[in-house]
Amino acid sequence: MFSSFILPALLAFSLTSPTLALPKVDALQLAPPKTVVIDGSRMLEARARLALGDKKLRKALGALTKEADSWLGKGPWTVVDKPNPPPEGGVHDYLSQAPYWWPTENKTDDNPFGCPYVQRDGVRNPDVDTATDRPDIGAVCNSVPSLSFAWYYTRNPAYAKHAADILRTWFLDPRTKMNPNLQHGQVIPCQNTGRAIGIIDFSQMYTSVVDAVAVLNTGAPGWTKEDADGMVQWNKEFLSWLVDSDFGKTEAAAKNNHGTFSDMQVAALALAVGNETLAKQTLLDSRHLRIDTQIAANGSQPQELVRTRSFHYHTFDLVAYTRLASIGKKVGVDLWKYKGPDGQSLMKAVEFILPAATGEEEWPYPELEFYRYAASDIVHAAADAGNKKAKKAVKKLEVPPKGDLWELRPAAEQLDSIAG
Repeated sequence: MFSSFILPALLAFSLTSPTLALPKVDALQLAPPKTVVIDGSRMLEARARLALGDKKLRKALGALTKEADSWLGKGPWTVVDKPNPPPEGGVHDYLSQAPYWWPTENKTDDNPFGCPYVQRDGVRNPDVDTATDRPDIGAVCNSVPSLSFAWYYTRNPAYAKHAADILRTWFLDPRTKMNPNLQHGQVIPCQNTGRAIGIIDFSQMYTSVVDAVAVLNTGAPGWTKEDADGMVQWNKEFLSWLVDSDFGKTEAAAKNNHGTFSDMQVAALALAVGNETLAKQTLLDSRHLRIDTQIAANGSQPQELVRTRSFHYHTFDLVAYTRLASIGKKVGVDLWKYKGPDGQSLMKAVEFILPAATGEEEWPYPELEFYRYAASDIVHAAADAGNKKAKKAVKKLEVPPKGDLWELRPAAEQLDSIAG
């Protein structure tokens, strides 16, 4: 609910800067976007606060529009552009390569991939970013939310039209669209033609796109009802594949961040396509499948502690947990208040990283690349959920390189490298 002065502000004010101008009164739409992770009413209120001249939000909006501007001359991207199709399947099938697997032999005509491959956890093989779709889907999933949210707050039609073009090219145009499956994700050359683990290529980012589509659905120029219906259909088919395929079932059974992200993605897509029953059941199950088994009594995440980038993976998994908790609010499941049989909880998991997130203590576990700001959104999420320690920690957080955008898109994003 809006305070008595916020809602009238939407009707009475506009920003003075031409590049940050809100629409005229007759163009304002007062219904919040039907987002599945972000609280749409908070976005609507943020727009009202901008109209009142909120300096903190104006600063955040400047950072958001700077990011959106950087995407205006790039894309659209298409899955059919890769040099070669997957070992099985066709050019419309998504293809990526396992990021932490490396060749052991020199590449020759007889052995073009340098097989066999061995794993080097946390060390990214640069081949992953060539000849596959991984960089392009990353560009899609980063650009569309930035552009869509920038349009929502400024009503600059260029942002919305470019976001719409990117979405249609990747998901909807029959000539260029991606088939709604991840059967060939994170291939290990000479070993397989895809792995269940490849689903995380999408689950770590795609729910932000789902929210961006909800924002465009509020009346964005260049985005039609046919486009919106097409995305619903694509998401329905993708969700069916996630739920019914062997790969989808394997990923859902994972006992680390892959399982958490699987739950988050399924719940978000289910809510987006109108299957609230599946969304709610996924949330209910996650209490026992994730919090009970993946978070220890002290708040640590044992499966992530053993990684060479343990702080990254703690924050990475907490992105999924906090976003899952946001979805839970929409279907009546409160993950923030849940406690496991040994006292495990999402709150404790956030508190476990607070000393390192605030800079008060060094992270005492293995970490190849420590970035303190990676925890920023997670701490904001816990603070908003009522955690007193997180509320005190907010003022000590390191601002992410692209600015603190929490108030404009209040759902956690992974702010450091997401190599997968």
